[in-house]
Amino acid sequence: MGHSFERHVRVAQLIKEEIGTLITAKKLKDPRIGFVTVTNVKLSKDLQNCIVFVSIYENEEKVKKTLEGLSNAKGFIKQYIAKNLKLRCIPSIKFEHDLSIEYSDYISKIINTLDIPK
Repeated sequence: MGHSFERHVRVAQLIKEEIGTLITAKKLKDPRIGFVTVTNVKLSKDLQNCIVFVSIYENEEKVKKTLEGLSNAKGFIKQYIAKNLKLRCIPSIKFEHDLSIEYSDYISKIINTLDIPK
């Protein structure tokens, strides 16, 4: 179990880094893709599927457009990963909006409004 789990985690991290680099380097030319950060990659145990969580710093409409743009670029992203990671099988990719940063900002604002005695 140890080796396959370590490989699983390593492959997920590599995919996260490659997609992050691809987005940061502006190699995706789709104008719908705004300011995006890859926050996490969840890879299935068989390495066939992955969910790429992205934080998108835009309003709801732009988030939707950005996810559409990323989804349209899946083929290009898979080719990029195949070229750079030399995996036998490139997982199918699904993008999901990661709300954890927005949620923690929301919680911080609530905490800051509390009148806590010192």
